[in-house]
Amino acid sequence: MLMSFQERLPAAEERGTVLSSLLLVLLHRRREQLSLLLRHPDQPDNSKVLKVAIIGAPNAGKSTLSNQLLGRKVFAVSKKVHTTRSRSLGVLTEDDTQIILLDTPGLTTPSKVKRHHLETSLLVDPWNTVKEADLMVVMVDVADRWMCNRLDFEVLKCLAQHPDIPAILVLNKVDLVKAKDRLLDITAQLTCGVVNGQRMRVRPVIKPPWLKALSSQRGWPHFKDVFMLSSVDREDVETLKSYFMVAAKPGSWQYHSGVLTDQSPEDLCTNIIREKLLEYLPQEVPYSMTQAVEFWQEGESGELNISVKLYATKDTHMKMVIGAAGQMVAQIAKEAGEDLSRVFLREVKLKLSVKLRK
Repeated sequence: MLMSFQERLPAAEERGTVLSSLLLVLLHRRREQLSLLLRHPDQPDNSKVLKVAIIGAPNAGKSTLSNQLLGRKVFAVSKKVHTTRSRSLGVLTEDDTQIILLDTPGLTTPSKVKRHHLETSLLVDPWNTVKEADLMVVMVDVADRWMCNRLDFEVLKCLAQHPDIPAILVLNKVDLVKAKDRLLDITAQLTCGVVNGQRMRVRPVIKPPWLKALSSQRGWPHFKDVFMLSSVDREDVETLKSYFMVAAKPGSWQYHSGVLTDQSPEDLCTNIIREKLLEYLPQEVPYSMTQAVEFWQEGESGELNISVKLYATKDTHMKMVIGAAGQMVAQIAKEAGEDLSRVFLREVKLKLSVKLRK
């Protein structure tokens, strides 16, 4: 267990020295990450590439799918909405093909961003991401019986504004739907009964005033294909992955084959901690927490020692995070550390401390 800075270095000037050293370590790690991202792609002669934007309503399972496709937990996942706060990407490279997965926040509205004091990235990033994509994947959680019978309005707007980008529909968690014949009804509603229909030359699918017409529309009649994913069957994900590989077009890779994500190690760490905060803390508490990496060092045996301070905005929030006899923060540190060990493929010793931000 790592000691806190206060225990090891009580003097303010000594703490300043350690913080300066930490900054140098993190800057070095960022340079390493940037160097890898900027390294010339080691592509083969007949390289192929596909940029996939995964969109959908908040909590549809977008990040979970990205993690399954990559085979590693790169993106934070939680049952609460707005776990993904900004756009990030994952890179899947196999043989001569590179698939770039653009993981986006759930599509939301300006009113919700303002009401819940959310980052503007939640509003802007999904729309900017779609512009870069070669293929849109629209995810729908069919286990949500209140939302599965029509596409989210923000999703429909996104599809209508980018009719030139091919889109496929992915129905998620089909194993949780007991009456399997309902899946056919849901598919018919979400596709308007049309899958892989003949496309005309690129033109606006809905004529002005398209927003008014769109409000009464349940589905999208221009999906190229439909996939059904089970939350317990890996073969479904492999089928979708094979589809991406076939859909890839000849082109230059954008990243070296060693790149898995554009997130820095610190971002991966804080995102996974935030995932655990969302999982264990109620209501607005996890959304109000902020983090600061205080210690990051590789041990003699290759293990990674990390210390992160969590800042709460209220005393009641701080007590919730700490929990009775420190059990809550210890549980969060334990689970986040285990996830980080799987991300970095080495032992991670994570220490969390909590402080009230005045």
